Amino acid sequence: MSKFDHHLAHDHVFNDGNPLAERKTLWALGLTATMMVAEIGGGYLFNSMALLADGWHMSSHALALGLSALAYVLARRLAQDVRFAFGTWKIEILGGYTSALLLLGVAALMFWQSFERLLHPQDVHYDQAIVLAIVGLMVNLACAWLLKDDHHHHEHGHGHGHDHAHDHHHHDLNLRSAYLHVVADAATSVLAIVALFGGKLYGAVWLDPAMGIVGGVLVSVWAVGLIRDSGRILLDAEMDAPVVDEIREVVADSPIAARICDLHVWRVGRQKYACILGLAVAEEVQPDYFRRQLAIHEELAHVTVEITRVPSL
Repeated sequence: MSKFDHHLAHDHVFNDGNPLAERKTLWALGLTATMMVAEIGGGYLFNSMALLADGWHMSSHALALGLSALAYVLARRLAQDVRFAFGTWKIEILGGYTSALLLLGVAALMFWQSFERLLHPQDVHYDQAIVLAIVGLMVNLACAWLLKDDHHHHEHGHGHGHDHAHDHHHHDLNLRSAYLHVVADAATSVLAIVALFGGKLYGAVWLDPAMGIVGGVLVSVWAVGLIRDSGRILLDAEMDAPVVDEIREVVADSPIAARICDLHVWRVGRQKYACILGLAVAEEVQPDYFRRQLAIHEELAHVTVEITRVPSL
């Protein structure tokens, strides 16, 4: 590479990664996997279907946590891989999307098992099941505390003729997917505890499957929300993001008359966007002029400007 080329070169690593979230996810994975093995082993040892069922249910969440951890590792290790034109951040988003699909699978399993229990009630070992549910709840609360995402609040002012500030909320969707899995498990544990006490004290056997259905509805709602958010990023559906209006405002306020004839904006990191801007101008101007104007918006990490000369606007 020549000296000139080296001067113009820039990397495409737009995301700094989230090493703290990666470590927390690994810790949560360890806790969940340990509890899963204990429940499955105890189920076989004590011939308890309740223990076995909860252990295999927790295995789906352990799988999802492992997927989230793998996404962090791959995004970090492949960050300098030139095959990824705009970095590896979307590996994390893909992990979150896949994890959300697993959540839907968990919800479907909860519905199926609950309806089966409503139609064919079974004897429940309440004392053993209550202890199990409480222990599982404690593990899930510990994992939820580990995975709680401190959302980034990002305020900035712009001085291109209008002073305004934005409060952007940037979520780590991969961490959020892991968090939702343990919260879903915690919610089902709470519902199970309520149902089990109701059955033990009042003989309301129907409470157990009914609470399973309620838990399935909650998990489904969380999963659909996560699929919507992560799918939007994967499909580059970002043209309603606030930064799009900011780009239009910069062009409109420019002393050089210009008309936007092409505009593409997509996200390449939690707080970073790439932009391709096509402009029609009547006077001689270099693309770098508009890149400097747009530089005030620090969330624009990669800007390409194309200029087309027209006789008049």
